[in-house]
Amino acid sequence: MKSWITKSGHTVYEVLSGRSNVFLVTNGDKCILVDTSVKRKWRRLDNEISKLCGKKENLVALVLTHGHNDHAENAYKIKEKYKCSIIIQENDAAFLHNGKHPLPKGTVLFTKLLVNLLGKSVVPYLKYEPVQGDIFVEDTCDLADMGFNMRIIHTPGHTMGSTSVIVDSEIALVGDTMFGVFQNSIFPPFANDQKLMIKSWKRLLDTGCRVFIPSHGTENTRELVEQQYEKYKIKYNI
Repeated sequence: MKSWITKSGHTVYEVLSGRSNVFLVTNGDKCILVDTSVKRKWRRLDNEISKLCGKKENLVALVLTHGHNDHAENAYKIKEKYKCSIIIQENDAAFLHNGKHPLPKGTVLFTKLLVNLLGKSVVPYLKYEPVQGDIFVEDTCDLADMGFNMRIIHTPGHTMGSTSVIVDSEIALVGDTMFGVFQNSIFPPFANDQKLMIKSWKRLLDTGCRVFIPSHGTENTRELVEQQYEKYKIKYNI
């Protein structure tokens, strides 16, 4: 299991990878889960949470980086079993509450064609068990009251309600605001507002984080994110 440790002692664990990465952050006492992956991963996810958190009550919150099914399909089960608060940005809350969402727009020729050809037929398969959120992020949400040197910031572009989790101003869990799948590129294949997404990269750089960990693929260095931002801000006239 991959893990990262901040200078103040917060540990970030990658508890699931593959279809969609899931992270658990611990301060040595309590835990916060970031995303949940898809329902077929439930048993493994539950086992990893139990192993790392111990008592059920030690999981104090679930943060959803956005409301798409590959991030939120197990949110209902998490809340039902662990009784923790669910945190989501207000623009994506309806996806979670209704258990469904539209496909995001493609950003390259292949994904644009894919969405145009298969979009309507795929949407029924994106449904998941709906659940009510508890804390709704507008712009930022500080988690100090939960005992964590963490904050959630609004980083729209992939969806209007996309967020990133900043741990100790060192590690950013960025959801689908970036990808880590393609060599020397962080550009996601799907995003509803590409220009807004590029602006969100700048906001993430402004946090001072040294590593940016996406929900798909592997971590991105600060140097790569800076290079990509400089490239695409020119392309999108930002």
